[in-house]
Amino acid sequence: MARYIPPQQSKLGQIIDVIVLLVMAIGALYIPLWMGLAGSSKVPVPQDAPTWESLGQNPAMVGQWEKLGYADAASAAELITARFDYSFGIGALLAMIVVVVGYYAILLRFSEKEYRDVINEKFNE
Repeated sequence: MARYIPPQQSKLGQIIDVIVLLVMAIGALYIPLWMGLAGSSKVPVPQDAPTWESLGQNPAMVGQWEKLGYADAASAAELITARFDYSFGIGALLAMIVVVVGYYAILLRFSEKEYRDVINEKFNE
């Protein structure tokens, strides 16, 4: 049985592959930010005249806040009381389902094609 020798990819093909992967990686990181779907959207819970005690901060925590430049409780209140907004829209959920299912379908299709090509090359059918 002859030893299998895979087909060679050209330098241009390798460069195009790298560019496509780079664009996909940057897109995967940037698109959720652009669409406002990133977890960085926090909603502060406002308090009237906050104190360190009303914000649940002990003396050690207060000392650390002061080292960071927050001298009074009112200046740090927005950061301390900020909570993540876990709400989502049905449109975003459906879009994510379509993307995941579509990716899976494309992956299966390309994998099947590649698998059949390798079998044909190996066994000359």
